[in-house]
Parts: sequence; C-alpha cells; structure tokens
Amino acid sequence: MENQAFQIGKASLLTKQSMGEPKQLTSSIVILVLATNIVYISNMLNLVTYLHDRMHADIASSSTMVTNFVGATCAFALLGGFLSDSYISRFKTMLIFGPIEFLGLASLALQAHLPSLQPPKCDTVNEWNSCKKMSNLDASILYLSLYTVALGEGCLRSSMASFGGDQFDENDPIESQQKSSFFNWYTFDKSLGGLLGLIFIVRIENNKGWDYGFGVSALVILFGLVSVASSFSFYRIQRPRGSPLTRLLQVIVAAFKKRKLSLPENTDDLHQLDIKEETFGMEVLSHASGLEFLDKAAISHGSTGAWSLSTVSQVEETKIIIRMLPIFLSSLSCYICNPLLVIFTVQQGNTMNTKLGKIHISPTSLVIIPLTFQIIFLVLYDSLFTPFARKFIGYRTGITQLQRISVGIISMSLGMCVAALVERKRKRVA
Repeated sequence: MENQAFQIGKASLLTKQSMGEPKQLTSSIVILVLATNIVYISNMLNLVTYLHDRMHADIASSSTMVTNFVGATCAFALLGGFLSDSYISRFKTMLIFGPIEFLGLASLALQAHLPSLQPPKCDTVNEWNSCKKMSNLDASILYLSLYTVALGEGCLRSSMASFGGDQFDENDPIESQQKSSFFNWYTFDKSLGGLLGLIFIVRIENNKGWDYGFGVSALVILFGLVSVASSFSFYRIQRPRGSPLTRLLQVIVAAFKKRKLSLPENTDDLHQLDIKEETFGMEVLSHASGLEFLDKAAISHGSTGAWSLSTVSQVEETKIIIRMLPIFLSSLSCYICNPLLVIFTVQQGNTMNTKLGKIHISPTSLVIIPLTFQIIFLVLYDSLFTPFARKFIGYRTGITQLQRISVGIISMSLGMCVAALVERKRKRVA
C-alpha cells in the first residue's frame, strides 16, 4: 500500500509519500473536536437553567425541551452521516454544517441580549407564579435557534471522528496503530472540551450573562472551523462511496426478490466485479459462509439494477453489519443513561449542598467529576496500559475492541447502580 492514492484538496490525487503525517493532519481536526465539545456539552447541561430562569419555562417543560434538543442532535447525526457517505465528502459536510451551528448560537446570543425577544426578568424562586411566560414569537425564535444548533452539531458530529480516521491508512501497520490511538485521544478531547466548557462557558453564562455565554460559544465554533479549513490542501479526503445503509437495503431487497432461486454450487459463480471495476476506495470482500440467504442477492438472473443485483462485496458488507447488531443493541444501554446525566444530575444538584468548604460548585459543574475521571483514565490507558498489554498479549491495540466495549458496558451498569443508591438516600434525607 506504499502508493495508495487519496483525494487531496479539490480533485487532485497524490501518493502517501507526498502528504503530511497523519498526526499533523489530525491536529486541526482535534481543535474542532475540542471547540464543539466546549460549546455543546456546557450549553446542553446549562440549558435547563436558562430555559427555567430566563425564559420562564417550568422544570418539566425545560427538561422535555432539552431531551428533545439532544434527541434532535442525534437524529441529525444520521442525516449528516448519510449525506457525507452518499453525496458530499465528510470535509464538505463539516464546512457546510459548522457555520449553521455558528448561526444558531449567534441567534441564541441575540435573543438573550435583546429584551424584546424574551420575557421580562423576574424572581423565578419567590415570584414564579407572577412571572410572564414566553410569547409565541419568543418561543419560535428559541426553538428555531436551538434546532439550528442541533442540525449543525449533529452533522458535524457524524463527520469529525470518521474524517480523522480517514487520515490513517488501515493497511499500514504503523498508521493502523496510530489510528487506534487517535480515537482514544478523540475521546480525550471530547472530555477535555466538556471540562473546559463547564469551567469557562458556564461561568460566563452564570456571572456575565447568557448573551455573553452564547456569543463566546459562537466564536469558539468559528475558531474551530477556521482551524480545520486552514489545512484544506493537505487532508486525505475520501470520495463519497454511498451510504452503507443504502447498500444494506439493496442487498436485502435483491435477496428477497430471488428468495425462490437456488444458490450455485460454486460460489465463484456469484456476481463480483473485477477489482479494477470496483468503486474507488471500496474494499473487495471474498465470500464467507453464514447468512446464506443473503447470497441470493448476488445471483445473476434477469435485471442488473442496484436493487436487483448485488456484488459479493456488498453481500459480505451486509453480513458484517448484521453480525454487529448485538454489539450495537447492547451498546445502546450506555447511551440511554446520558439523558439522566444531562437533566437529572443538574436537578439533583439544585436540591443539595454543593459547597466544598468555602468553594461553591455550580450544579451544572458537577459533571466535571466524571469528565475528569474519564480524562485521567484515557491518558493512563493509552500511555501505560496499551503498551503493557501489547507487549504481553500481542494485540496491536492492547485489548480487542469488543473487550473494551464490554468493560465500558459493565462500568456504566455499575455506575448507574451507585447512582440509584445515592438517589435513594437523597430522597430519604430530603
């Protein structure tokens, strides 16, 4: 793979030797990852406070609005992934949707700054019943701004990690090892961004004002986008190869259409394009046993359209995705806990004494605790555990990805058990 070609800049193709090192190529991506998490995590966690104290929404409505906002961000990530895989590159996806997030934050800052676009200020603690609620215009601007941020953040989120991974050649032993390390540090940057956001952005919003907080957030996003755009000429940009979900559906539909046909005795008779004919960057996969009913999609019989005839590579790709479903479904348990962390922890903190001596910790800033532990763990894992495990186990990333997922799921389950015990005691004391 010494002369593997990548798309660089607008359209030219250069060999690996003429490009920058992957670590250099990912440095500006890391800055954008840091910027987006400084902004998103801090504002997401502090949003309940803003909606209740400044926009005069009750706690239940505020919590619902935030969970809907988080859900919309995740849904828009699917849209961004589909667009970047099928029609535009991941780099263009970031350049298109990054400014959209910037505009959403700027709109929130403008609404927080102009008294005419928000309810009159009042004491939400002692005079809640007399506080004027949001007008239809106020609510419309708020919702439009929030979901503009969700659209930009979701589509950015779907591209940043995979675009960083594109800078490494999986077939190069050295770069393959660096790629695994990159994703460790990608997670580190997400946690560090959240930590910095909770320290600085939340402090600005609580002490200087929400307009300052949202305005600074918009500038942080802009800085990250400029950083990524400045290295445009050096990136390894993968051409769009179509959405894996589309190819999966094509294989399933083609296999269903040919469900009554018999498989050939020789699997070499199944439809497979020549390597030279394969789509640029697509790996040619050999036939493997298992899930034989999908092999019927590659039987050459009648129509040759994309929804009637699939290649062996497409069939094997579909098998891989189906085999990963148990891992995917089990991993959902970790993300189900996130809304509790976002909404419930802040509300818990509002009812508890969050002072450490003379230091008062904002309820929103309580999330600093798990973020700090995550940062420390990632540094120790990548710097100490992985080299140690690689030496004794022989696996290039220390332990397998599946083992890492298992440890994560078990840890999350134990954490939620502890959280349940803490909440039980809190309710007893309250």
